[in-house]
Amino acid sequence: MLFNSYIFIFLFLPVTVAVFFALGGIGHHRVAISWLVAASLFFYGWWNPAFVTLILFSVLFNYGMGIVLAQAGMSHSRRRTLLIIGVATNLSLIGYFKYAGFFARNVEALTGVPIDVGDIVLPLAISFFTFQQIAYLADAARGLTREYSFLHYCLFVTFFPQLIAGPIVHHKEMMPQFARDAIYTLRLPYLATGLSVFFVGLFKKAVIADGVAVYATPVFVAADQGHAVTFLEAWGGALSYTFQLYFDFSGYSDMALGLGYMFGIRLPLNFHSPYRAASIIDFWRRWHMTLSRFLRDYLYIPLGGSRKGPGRRYVNLMVTMLLGGLWHGASWNFVLWGGLHGLYLAINHLWRAVVPRRTVRPGPLGRGLSWALTFAAVVVAWVLFRAETLDGAIMVYAGMAGLNGLVLPAQFEAQLGALAPVLKAAGWSFSGQELHYFFGYQEVLVLAGLVLAVVFLPNTYEAMIRGRRFESARAEPAVAPSLPLRWRLGRAWAVVVGAAAAWSLFGTVQEHEFLYFQF
Repeated sequence: MLFNSYIFIFLFLPVTVAVFFALGGIGHHRVAISWLVAASLFFYGWWNPAFVTLILFSVLFNYGMGIVLAQAGMSHSRRRTLLIIGVATNLSLIGYFKYAGFFARNVEALTGVPIDVGDIVLPLAISFFTFQQIAYLADAARGLTREYSFLHYCLFVTFFPQLIAGPIVHHKEMMPQFARDAIYTLRLPYLATGLSVFFVGLFKKAVIADGVAVYATPVFVAADQGHAVTFLEAWGGALSYTFQLYFDFSGYSDMALGLGYMFGIRLPLNFHSPYRAASIIDFWRRWHMTLSRFLRDYLYIPLGGSRKGPGRRYVNLMVTMLLGGLWHGASWNFVLWGGLHGLYLAINHLWRAVVPRRTVRPGPLGRGLSWALTFAAVVVAWVLFRAETLDGAIMVYAGMAGLNGLVLPAQFEAQLGALAPVLKAAGWSFSGQELHYFFGYQEVLVLAGLVLAVVFLPNTYEAMIRGRRFESARAEPAVAPSLPLRWRLGRAWAVVVGAAAAWSLFGTVQEHEFLYFQF
């Protein structure tokens, strides 16, 4: 079931919210939790009911293992052994469902021995709920958390706003919130804020992300089929996908936050204007923040982090990012994407070691150049992330490098005036025949507008959530009152959000799956 589907918005969500607060309002808190768990399992099983058995097995196994790991008096060696068994069991599930076919194809290509693993259907969200439970086991082994209620543990894993594509939450972040009696009473500020944030996210997904996809998809489909794409087509496709993925994932993250707020639950922030970043290090502090946190806390630091010297640090960074890339999908393109970002991070850390930030404070021009370099590096890497084949990615890169031709639409020649001869002398040509996947000024204006929006406009968290009086004590400091477009509970913003919701719901005719659902 998709967040952007009619059945979710007009049936599942209102029924789930209404019954939860009806039960909680008359004091049946445990029954209300049971209802929420049942609704979440129904939500998960809507796609394929057979996989409800898989998630229940995962929940049962990890709950039992967590109980054992949290016991006092256990020797360190036994606790470590049990943790290894628990993590290995979880990884084996991902390994079979997500990577068995990938490894079989590669072994077959290397050895020539055919390996038939059958048709394996990837269960929805297996990477997310498995990583979440691996973190729980590690925290339980360290004595940082414990859960003796099976019902509460089920809710921790299956809570539908964060089940399918994150955020990856810690037990200690979410379950103490459900222990508060106030959660079970319907509070209009939470509901209004949650609905507003949800519909802003829906607008990002249904209108912006799906809208800009029409510029990206034809380019990558053509490249994957072996067709050459020219300079403008390649850069237009790469930039369009850059924003399609941004608003798709940002939209999902907003919708998840909004759904949490409807229940009075504050989920961790997972997306914080990553295209404002002026370094790759900062980018990974803003993009898929809970995955970055997981990789740092449960992979990079256990590998040694930066504690064993700069050389080991760069190796650990590369290993972490290669595995982070593989987490996204069973494809060498994802591995190469992760490796490229590992290289970016190594260069970024090396630069900071050579030129400490405290000794050099760049001015506006320096910050602008840092942003432009970071953004360009991210765009280049997204090509590997989007292309279905390595040959397709290489074809797009060839186009971006100008190897497939520097072509402008024929009508541009007259419009550019005296600049046209200069461009011709530089190797550009004007043609109405060779540009099949470039949409002219329309595409240029849309992409330019999106660049300005992601850099200069406040994100949903800044404009609608941060600093509000009902946030938890762990929230960041309040936004300055001068922040433009600051959302308020009131009629004017109700009209704006209502218009965005109507446009999203009735201005589009297709329900497109979120891009991160495939991971």
